[in-house]
Amino acid sequence: QVQLVESGGGLVQAGGSLRLSCAAEGRTFSDWHMAWFRQAPGLEREFVAAIRSDGFARKYLDSVQGRFTISRDNGKNTVYLQMNSLKPEDTAVYYCAARQGSWDTYDMHYWGKGILVTVSS
Repeated sequence: QVQLVESGGGLVQAGGSLRLSCAAEGRTFSDWHMAWFRQAPGLEREFVAAIRSDGFARKYLDSVQGRFTISRDNGKNTVYLQMNSLKPEDTAVYYCAARQGSWDTYDMHYWGKGILVTVSS
């Protein structure tokens, strides 16, 4: 079992920055690929970014490429999402997720409860 707890959300003006953190408890963190998803009001949840268990591969949603950076600290059992140049359309509940095994799927095994990010125009 893996517990994931997000922090760092809140309200920010367009053009601003936020850093989300996700602390993991449970099994060996370095075995897990980690990802961030988001769900905006009235829309389906979508993939945002992922980082491989060894930290040497990353994937991003096209619309956040160049603005968001995912990173991890396996010593602290934490994954981060640095979000810069935020836009109102980035407003959503952001979820941390984890999976073990294949790097080629977004079918995640564990989910956090989510944290709200609101970007005002």
